[in-house]
Amino acid sequence: MRTGVVNLPLHGGSAPPWLFGRMVRLAGEIVEALVYEQGPEEFLRRVADPYWFQAFACTLGFDWHSSGTTTVTTGALKMALSPERHGIAVAGGKGRTSGKAPADIQEHAESFSLPLCKVDELVRASRMSAKVDSALVQDGYQLYHHAFFFTERGDWAVVQQGMNESFARRYHWLSDRVQSYVEEPHSAICSEKKERSVLDLTASASRENRKATLDLVKDGPSHLHFAQRSLLDFFIPGSSPVPGFSLPRRHELVPLLDIDEAGRKALQMAYELQPTSYEELIALKGLGPKRIRALALISELIYGASPSWRDPARFSFAHGGKDGTPFPVDRDTYDHSIRALQEAVEGAKVERKEKYEAIKRLGRCIGSRS
Repeated sequence: MRTGVVNLPLHGGSAPPWLFGRMVRLAGEIVEALVYEQGPEEFLRRVADPYWFQAFACTLGFDWHSSGTTTVTTGALKMALSPERHGIAVAGGKGRTSGKAPADIQEHAESFSLPLCKVDELVRASRMSAKVDSALVQDGYQLYHHAFFFTERGDWAVVQQGMNESFARRYHWLSDRVQSYVEEPHSAICSEKKERSVLDLTASASRENRKATLDLVKDGPSHLHFAQRSLLDFFIPGSSPVPGFSLPRRHELVPLLDIDEAGRKALQMAYELQPTSYEELIALKGLGPKRIRALALISELIYGASPSWRDPARFSFAHGGKDGTPFPVDRDTYDHSIRALQEAVEGAKVERKEKYEAIKRLGRCIGSRS
């Protein structure tokens, strides 16, 4: 018997042109078969499902631990799908292309003849989903990829991804499930690692903190500045009015609570606008992650309204593990995704060899989670 350690690092590099071209063609045919059988709204539900998305990526040509699974798969979908053929449009992409999502939405919306009010809703959905995952879910992952899918009815889904020094994290959204942009709006958050401490202002447990923050801002910047200075005077080492109470410098709170001149201007603008909801507040330009974090901490210290510090990630890129690490595989959901994808592959209008190879890759994906 042989024993040892198996190392499964991320596969680096990029998809070669000959492979990516086939990915685009196969992706288009699979989605066409799926849309023909169940409609474009079902495709949105599938792409917002982390199990289906992972299996779909593997079917196109990835191993479960391949680098680029998210970005290349959504890139292939953006090239393959067309409003005329599939009834689905794709906006945004990786890096700077993600910032073009609003323009892409407006361009494709013309093909669907969507009314201006619906176009505005879609642009808002794109911007809010990106703002939430960069500013309200502060998990240490820098958002760099944003893909926005939508149909002629105005239904939509988002697949976006962030990176830290070592790992990637993917965020899935589906319009049918979004009751509020600021309270548990995700259909899934996938990560290879669950972080010990994450400021999650979208959690239901953060509801009182969001309310306190809104009240704090509506009271005015001068009130906020006074509260901030009072707290800093209390907590800065050596200045505490409580005898014997001090904090070591590694716990200094100044960087967490500091709101600079630009931040005060943003808060002044918020005060003048008197936002009626937390969602309206965080949508304002100039309120980024650091300022939102500072407001959340001040709200906690003044009002005792604690936000959630639990990591909201629930899924793994590798579908969980047979030993229950990082969590058990959801077999029923995963098997259902596999069956739906296999039926779509079999119904795709591609050559027999390409269909056979796709089903083989899907089979390897099944084996990786069993």
